[in-house]
Amino acid sequence: MSDQFVHLQSLTLSYGKSIAVPDLDLSVRKGELIALLGPSGCGKTTTMRAIAGLMPPTSGSIHIDGVDVTRMPANKRGIGLVFQSYALFPHLSVFENAAFGLRLQKLADKQIQSKVGVVLEKVGLSGFEKRKPAELSGGQQQRLSLARSLVMEPKVLLLDEPLSNLDARLRLEMRTELQRVQRETGITMVFVTHDQAEALGMADRIVLMRDGKIEQIGTPEDLYARPETAFAADFIGFENIFRVEDGALVSDKGRLPFAGNSAASILAWRPGGVQVGSGPHQGEILGTAFAGDCREYVIDSPLGPIKAEAPIGLSAKLGDMIAFDLPLDTARPLKA
Repeated sequence: MSDQFVHLQSLTLSYGKSIAVPDLDLSVRKGELIALLGPSGCGKTTTMRAIAGLMPPTSGSIHIDGVDVTRMPANKRGIGLVFQSYALFPHLSVFENAAFGLRLQKLADKQIQSKVGVVLEKVGLSGFEKRKPAELSGGQQQRLSLARSLVMEPKVLLLDEPLSNLDARLRLEMRTELQRVQRETGITMVFVTHDQAEALGMADRIVLMRDGKIEQIGTPEDLYARPETAFAADFIGFENIFRVEDGALVSDKGRLPFAGNSAASILAWRPGGVQVGSGPHQGEILGTAFAGDCREYVIDSPLGPIKAEAPIGLSAKLGDMIAFDLPLDTARPLKA
């Protein structure tokens, strides 16, 4: 398996005089499903647009399957695109939407029938050929958008926030569907998202971006359990992040004595890593919420609000004083 099926080298992308992505290096393996993850304005969509050929680089190069496509037109790159808005033709049937690109290539009707039939079956839309997009559910429209790209047999499939228009249940279904299609076709997929759960649930690797640069890259397991910086930890769900100074945890709001012996200058805790109901510290419960198999708490402290989780059996309510601790063994040390 090549480590450089899609290779971005020293890629700089600009809007006028404003640099959106400075000097980016990234390699995507053949058959990999990779997520570009980050907040709005981090450069993830800009990077995807450059790969697609929709944005010319200021400098650097883009290679796909060993070919330099940096200055190649978008329609010559072998790229498939699935847009956030689906971009379906409302007046065309499901079949004709899927066949649109093949008709532009002037393929014979028999070839079009065969190719479209195979892809519609793959995405679960067999039997819907005569329907219009308005007669489909949101999930079915997303499948049709996917089919329209897959039927062109692209080398790389790019997906821009592909699940953001779906409700929670459909998002989970489509995540499973995308993984299945990717596994069956072996296609290389790059998808853009700001949703960490989506990236963690789907990707082989995650590229976490910040200010146009790669903050951290790794498997979902790596980023979830071993974020390297405060930004990565915060984005991936470590909601309690504090500096360590002179035997205390320190935030912009105050200090809390800390008995743990750590060489790290920053420590982070997930809510589930906060000990609730016992410990050397006391705080008022500012908020509480039922979360299925646990209860979530917001506890006042000299450091500011601390987010915690505790078993349902803990009897504590809004306004109560409660003991808590931030144990060193549940903390994640971070780079300064």
